[in-house]
Amino acid sequence: MSVKTKIVVLHMKELIYTIVFVILAVLLISLFVFMFGQEKKDNSTETMKYTPGKYTSSIMFNDNTIDVEVVVDENRINSISLVNLDESVATMYPLMQPALDNISQQIYDKQSLEGLDYGTENQYTSTVLINAIKEALGKAQVEQ
Repeated sequence: MSVKTKIVVLHMKELIYTIVFVILAVLLISLFVFMFGQEKKDNSTETMKYTPGKYTSSIMFNDNTIDVEVVVDENRINSISLVNLDESVATMYPLMQPALDNISQQIYDKQSLEGLDYGTENQYTSTVLINAIKEALGKAQVEQ
């Protein structure tokens, strides 16, 4: 029995080309993953929605002016409050402060004026307050 020996001849030039192409392919794939992965992260970050500051809007109730103050930073609504609320107005409209507390808590959670829930007992007051908040936020919004 004769055993035939197989000789494998590797051309050094072909081996080097193969290694270089494999390294380039790995670098190209990792570059694509890095570039497109970063783009998705950059798109998910929020852009500036508001100019930071305090913005007010006025409401008229029987010759009494009440200011609704909205404090915002670049991306969030931080606080909503009634300013210049006279005791006589607070006595005449006792549901105003509880309605604002209810609405403002929902706005803090959602960071939006969409889909707010308010009861039927203070529907008019809530609507007036929401319109005043919307007007103040309109002053704060960044024009793009």
